[in-house]
Amino acid sequence: MFEFLYKKVNETITISEEDFEFAKTLFIPKKLRKKRFVLQDGDPCKYTIFVEKGLLRSYTIDEKGSDHILQFAMQGWWSADLYSFLTGEPSEYNIEALEDSELLLITKPSWDILLENVPAFERYFRILIQNNLIATQRRLMGTFSTTAEERYQKLLEDFPDISQRVPQHMIASYIGITRETLSRIRNQIATGS
Repeated sequence: MFEFLYKKVNETITISEEDFEFAKTLFIPKKLRKKRFVLQDGDPCKYTIFVEKGLLRSYTIDEKGSDHILQFAMQGWWSADLYSFLTGEPSEYNIEALEDSELLLITKPSWDILLENVPAFERYFRILIQNNLIATQRRLMGTFSTTAEERYQKLLEDFPDISQRVPQHMIASYIGITRETLSRIRNQIATGS
């Protein structure tokens, strides 16, 4: 179950097999069925999650009952409420499986042991957090400076199979538009107008 994690880590940094074998002892493999939660709003985020297989979504629900999707985490991605994970404070997010998923979970105490004993993993997570900050800033700026159609096109460009794996109302939530607007954009693209 750890083959994909090993591959993804080695795409970013070089890690010895010995260090990776040690790291494996700190992770908890978990299978999560579709529509099940690994984190719910109000609970502290106990794990940082690596998606070996499947698809997760991180989202919050506003006072009107509308959900706002922060992230889709596909195979090879990490997911967590990092603030809650690091502080132990209650999370504002839900993390739900959109497909049957195979996950690798690591607790905060195990994460600390990993970072202390395997400097390569400390570098790996630093790079991931840097890249996440950059992607988050670009996504935020994109909501201010691009049209809904441009955001949708960018999503399809970055994740070509997303529309087959995720319901349209979730795609609309992720790019910050209504279902009706997404439907109109999809029709315009289909008809070439």
